Amino acid sequence: MRFKKFLKVLIAVLMCFVLGNPFYAQAAITLTSNASGTYDGYYYELWKDSGNTTMTVDTGGRFSCQWSNINNALFRTGKKFSTAWNQLGTVKITYSATYNPNGNSYLCIYGWSRNPLVEFYIVESWGTWRPPGATSLGTVTIDGGTYDIYKTTRVNQPSIEGTTTFDQYWSVRTSKRTSGTVTVTDHFKAWAAKGLNLGTIDQITLCVEGYQSSGSANITQNTFSITNDSTGGGSTTPTTTKVECENMSLSGQYASKISSPFSGVALYANNDKAYYTQYFANSTHTFSLRGCSSNSNRAAVDLRIGGTKVGTFYFTGTTPTVQTLSNISHPTGNQTIELVVTSDNGTWDVYLDYLEIK
Repeated sequence: MRFKKFLKVLIAVLMCFVLGNPFYAQAAITLTSNASGTYDGYYYELWKDSGNTTMTVDTGGRFSCQWSNINNALFRTGKKFSTAWNQLGTVKITYSATYNPNGNSYLCIYGWSRNPLVEFYIVESWGTWRPPGATSLGTVTIDGGTYDIYKTTRVNQPSIEGTTTFDQYWSVRTSKRTSGTVTVTDHFKAWAAKGLNLGTIDQITLCVEGYQSSGSANITQNTFSITNDSTGGGSTTPTTTKVECENMSLSGQYASKISSPFSGVALYANNDKAYYTQYFANSTHTFSLRGCSSNSNRAAVDLRIGGTKVGTFYFTGTTPTVQTLSNISHPTGNQTIELVVTSDNGTWDVYLDYLEIK
């Protein structure tokens, strides 16, 4: 049975090389000098003005980095936008990191706004110095943590629009952490309440920055979720969180990413799974999963929340469909969401596109 599964995966991989489709395995890329691009659905960038840097970009927005003898260096992966901040919906990032700064450094959510041009930071941890060395405009409590809000100005400094003068907006935690969920939009709202308005969001990233220091970091999770509510209007209708399966973490002997019949993941055998961490403010939600079977046999994938099975999605046939589990009760707070195969009998595989939570 296992040999047959192995053989199927091997054949699929060989087809990838021969035909370029449908299965692929992406190798991590390593950067040592200034570069940017897109990898596995995430924007990445290494920027420095001098010194020694290495950045290895992996799937799912994960990356590792090292720096020494630098003046200033930033390593980041995230998402690019061209949308007004209050039209994005609610943006959340769930992350985890091993962070080892030696000197001045930040572990943060980092990005840029245009019109007005603003560089912004949500600082989760730091090295020997807590930024930004200004007077706090007040505090806000978001995601269970307290943050100081600051505004600073950079004069004739590098930016996404060249060397110019621009403002910086800051939320800096009063205590350090290296994992958790950041509701980015709540920080945007808190800044706006202080008169610190953003414009069109250019990028939101998980970032490690070093300044005249050395260190290393390993980002082991970087999961974005965006709900479709209007953050400016305060929608009263249920919000929807959509998470692409290819942006989830994978485990199991055969689990892999696919590009056909959609960009997603394939689960081939028992204990193959895709998973990520989701923050829940409420204890009841409806879960919808788009996917299909590899053939005419019925495929099944369990939904686990916090380690507990709460239901099973079933897919029959190779045409992608959306299957729904309604009014599922579960714990609140940060919970691990798992899509896992447990009833494989060797006659089917399951392909998964995205999960929506309402």
